Amino acid sequence: MHDQHVTRVRTMFLSDIHLGTRGCKAEQLLGFLRRYDADTIYLVGDIVDGWRLKSGWYWPQAHNDVVQKLLRKVRKGARLIYIPGNHDEFLKDYIGGTFGDIELVDEAVHEAADGRRYLVIHGDQFDLVVRHARWLALLGDGAYQAALFVNTHLNILRRRLGLTYWSLSAWAKLKVKNAVNFIGRFEEFLSSEAQRQGLDGVICGHIHHAALRDTHGIRYVNTGDWVESCTAVVEHYDGNLEIVRWLEQASYPETEVSAVVETPVRNAA
Repeated sequence: MHDQHVTRVRTMFLSDIHLGTRGCKAEQLLGFLRRYDADTIYLVGDIVDGWRLKSGWYWPQAHNDVVQKLLRKVRKGARLIYIPGNHDEFLKDYIGGTFGDIELVDEAVHEAADGRRYLVIHGDQFDLVVRHARWLALLGDGAYQAALFVNTHLNILRRRLGLTYWSLSAWAKLKVKNAVNFIGRFEEFLSSEAQRQGLDGVICGHIHHAALRDTHGIRYVNTGDWVESCTAVVEHYDGNLEIVRWLEQASYPETEVSAVVETPVRNAA
């Protein structure tokens, strides 16, 4: 893609890419990375899926291309901050170090252009299932992968029938999570932590559910994922944060897709 098509932003936030899994939408992410450049890039956890790679190696060229594209942005001057999540927790042993100008931290405080200060954290620390019952989390991950497999083949059929993309796994997850009020509690915990630290908001990932809203004076931002929704959060030079929904809602092409930028709406996910 030529330079004239590149959108320059102050900051880019990406999470839950899950490189090393068949569900990762690496080609779509490459399209996004060609369209957007940023002064600072935050990788907000679960970028590489160490859980899945341990059980079987899967690393196609597109996944390598994503890594190379990010490194190329660093070489061109972007600052890259990597905050490991639970699926790439093997990197947590190296917290505080740098690897080829990539900063590895447990969490960060990001000051936006408008002066707002955000806690940037993956969020798995606040998922009690992951934190206190790892075997349950692994069982859930297996079930989730099965849902993604079904979802992939279901959408192949839907495309052939001329129907739009539909995420079975996202639907199932929301139904289950809502049954135990998980997402609401997750947002509450993360927002409370930002408030406890005297910050204006929190930017996180982990639950694969993009959101941008203000609650009780705290801005809660979730970057979403690159397995189901293909979403990212960008900060413009005025400090305004937006969710970029890379997949067109009206269609689901298999190659290059168009970007849809969601204007933040108060109290709307």
